[in-house]
Amino acid sequence: MTTETTAPADAAAPGHHHDYVHGYSETEAQRLGDQADTLAELLHAGTAYPAGSRVLEAGCGVGAQTVHLLAASPGVRLTAADLSAQSLAQARARVAAQAPTADVTWHHGDLHRLPFPDGSFDHVFLCFVLEHLPDPTAGLAALRRVLRPGGTITVIEGDHGSAFFHPESPAARRTIDHLVRLQARAGGDGLLGRRLHPLLTSAGFARVSVRPRTVFADDARPALVEGFTRRTFVAMVESVRAEALAAGLTTPEAFDRGIAELRRAAEPGGTFHYTFFKAVAVRP
Repeated sequence: MTTETTAPADAAAPGHHHDYVHGYSETEAQRLGDQADTLAELLHAGTAYPAGSRVLEAGCGVGAQTVHLLAASPGVRLTAADLSAQSLAQARARVAAQAPTADVTWHHGDLHRLPFPDGSFDHVFLCFVLEHLPDPTAGLAALRRVLRPGGTITVIEGDHGSAFFHPESPAARRTIDHLVRLQARAGGDGLLGRRLHPLLTSAGFARVSVRPRTVFADDARPALVEGFTRRTFVAMVESVRAEALAAGLTTPEAFDRGIAELRRAAEPGGTFHYTFFKAVAVRP
């Protein structure tokens, strides 16, 4: 069963507009799906809600995480919200294909201005959302309002500063840094994972617990080399090539050299390490 709610046309509140640095292409939707499927066990382990729970997924995007949420928590009453109508349409199609009997309400609008009464949800889940917000504390505070007292919020974020790889390469490092700088220019923070505890605390949450979830890919883990190193991380960095050039951060030759050297981490003898951070907190 699916229903839909839509915010007013002006739902993107002034001062809260945020740019998704990776864009909304079919390629990006595929990358998000690959990433979610590859990392489902790592990121979603320990996240399951009782049947009948009212769960809000804020910033559901193309539904890449939504299908894993629904698989882990059959019987929940999920509301999936996103600012992009295009992404919501893709999420609906993904859920219809993979979880056709799920109880999902789709909401098109800004998470800072959700039209739900205080305490509407038992649990809130967001994954790779705060890194794109100019003021993540304000976003978390808005989500705290719609969470009932005693309800939980689960937040998952990456941190591009946690990327370590062999063979080491200054050119590859600079290319990753272009992504971090572009995200900062768009009002986000590609290094946000390390800040989850202070952000949740400052937004008024209690019993904040943050745990690292580390990905390490080497020749003994070929599925992670393909699914994460090559198709998630390298693809993510490569996707900002045009923006990095337009911003004058680099030259075509330097960017391409950095990508080529980063790809060596996914070749025989290469290794790649990255840390995600998963926080759970309670609304007091």
